[in-house]
Amino acid sequence: MKQIATVFLLFYYLIAQSQDKGIAKNAFINQNLQLAFDFWNITKPNTKFHSAFRPYISSSYSEAIDSIVPFKFYSFNNSYLIKSVGKKKNNNLQLLPILDLEFGYDRLKSKALISSLGGLNLKLNLKNNFSIALTIIGGNRQLPFFLDTVIANQKIIPEFGQAYGNSKNGYSFFDYMGYISYTPKNSRVFNFQLGRDKHFIGDGYRSVLLSDYAAAYPYLRINTNVWRFQYNVWYTWMYDVSQAKGIKNNYTNKFGAFHYLSYNIIKELNIGLFENIIWRGSDTNQVRTFEVNYLNPIIFFRPQEFAVGSPDNSLMGLNINATLFKKLKIYAQLGLDEFYLKEIKANRGWWGNKQAWQVGTKYVNAFGIKGLKIQAEYNEVRPYTYTHGLVSQNYAHYGMPLAHPFGANFKEFIGIVNYRKNKCELSWQGQYVILGKDSSTTSNVGQNIFLSYVTRNSEYGNFTSQGLKSIVIQNQFQISYLMAPKLNMRFELGLIYRSEKNISGDKLKSPFLFLAFKSSFWNSYRDF
Repeated sequence: MKQIATVFLLFYYLIAQSQDKGIAKNAFINQNLQLAFDFWNITKPNTKFHSAFRPYISSSYSEAIDSIVPFKFYSFNNSYLIKSVGKKKNNNLQLLPILDLEFGYDRLKSKALISSLGGLNLKLNLKNNFSIALTIIGGNRQLPFFLDTVIANQKIIPEFGQAYGNSKNGYSFFDYMGYISYTPKNSRVFNFQLGRDKHFIGDGYRSVLLSDYAAAYPYLRINTNVWRFQYNVWYTWMYDVSQAKGIKNNYTNKFGAFHYLSYNIIKELNIGLFENIIWRGSDTNQVRTFEVNYLNPIIFFRPQEFAVGSPDNSLMGLNINATLFKKLKIYAQLGLDEFYLKEIKANRGWWGNKQAWQVGTKYVNAFGIKGLKIQAEYNEVRPYTYTHGLVSQNYAHYGMPLAHPFGANFKEFIGIVNYRKNKCELSWQGQYVILGKDSSTTSNVGQNIFLSYVTRNSEYGNFTSQGLKSIVIQNQFQISYLMAPKLNMRFELGLIYRSEKNISGDKLKSPFLFLAFKSSFWNSYRDF
């Protein structure tokens, strides 16, 4: 471990630095980096920055000042390991090494687990308004029991996609992400991107609209900023693997079109409107490929959906956040998969009342302690939300949900405490979930979004957490040391303790202890 650290530090100090003022780069979607964005945005709110749509484009946070954040972190406009390209200083290349090593012990398996991955992140900036980024990664992961049981069947690691191997020797994988981004010269109104990556909508730890839990996907995106408005339109190419049995030749295409309009009413209050439609690429009668009727960037999808004569899968949503006293952010989401006011008022538990909601709060520099952040969040998703009559058109990609990792039919409480000082961090994350699962006597209670809602158990009397009620409790304690902030290089020592029980009396306790060395820039979820 010391030898690895020495090599990285030499690389860290020997590569030349140059000025980097690019306005077309994407910030990484990462909880460690998001912590810094939260401290900046909550303590210094403004009308230009839209916190709920990620990845952030560098032009939107150009006013961010590193010194506002009361701890060391991977800086907002990181310019380390940058080398000038050609004679112009604003043409530059950044190369960041990625290495993740983790040594863990799973008490339930009574087995030591080793995971390793490596790769590179490369960014090329030309004339400040044109950026190319590429991340290449690969490796092998051995997983604790509570994660392995989820992944073993499909052999799909959420953040990376297809994996090969088994639980004994670990799952090997290879993946890549990247984009080409262009912002017209002397204008920050438009940004155009073509790439393969993820997006996230919301201010919470989770999202009931769109999260970064599933694997990356190809996309074309247009970002527009006018006055206090930001409007994102993006089109995606995804895969349905529900019937593939792990064989790539059996994957089928599915496509998505997304709209998100964000408005900063004042610098402390934001409201966002979301809509999306998912459709399969082929059916028994035809090969549809991409539906050109959904290319219109300003229409509502529901009228257009009926106009093309195809009952595709649409989702609408609302996102709101408010900043108070430059210390507190309150946020909420509402997702509507179906909405019939008559049935909601009747309160009969109609299966088609498919809604999801979230409410939460973030408190930075809590109780006057610099570097302390406390977050509390509640998520609830009704049965059959995100499902569709045709499984290939459900709200998922590559075998994983596009919104919340638990799918539907659950209530979730999350608490997070982070305390950072200089390069050190202490953190705790707690989770309490009431989840309704299928059992031998309940075939489709609405939790598994990879089942068609046509096979639902009942028309009425559906309520959240119906079926085999399970209680999932997970706590994670972690100590981190950011050895090289400009490389996001850190050591982590942590303990995950997970318990799960259901009304049938089944119980599971799964402690997992780990020590890790990391320099990665993505989210890796262990609480699904």
